[in-house]
Amino acid sequence: MSDREVLTADGAPAAAAAYSHAVRHGGVLYCSGQIALDPESGKLVGENAAEQAERCLRNLEAVCGASGTGLNRALRLTIYTTAMEDFAQINEVYAGFFVDAPPARAAVGVTSLPRGAAVMIDAIVAVGAS
Repeated sequence: MSDREVLTADGAPAAAAAYSHAVRHGGVLYCSGQIALDPESGKLVGENAAEQAERCLRNLEAVCGASGTGLNRALRLTIYTTAMEDFAQINEVYAGFFVDAPPARAAVGVTSLPRGAAVMIDAIVAVGAS
């Protein structure tokens, strides 16, 4: 058995380039950054940063679920945004996903993201026995 397992999630948007949805190594799942792509159409959705953040987190939930864990077991997330002035909106959505014991987090302002997205979020998540 390999110590590195590449994972693909049926409920998440198809990878748009040369990357995997996630890679598991030992008891840790490393999730690729998700932008606000609709899993069925593959199109960017969300009228504002908050709606895009919610779709990013839903996509990460799908990746985690397909990998046998949950976003509630996240150890660290990184939020990338092209509009730091909208961070309060993003944070409000984020707080709704992590009511108790939120994971460690970083927020990074960037000049652009793939497909013109305003938000991208990646995650490192615990898997296996809690």
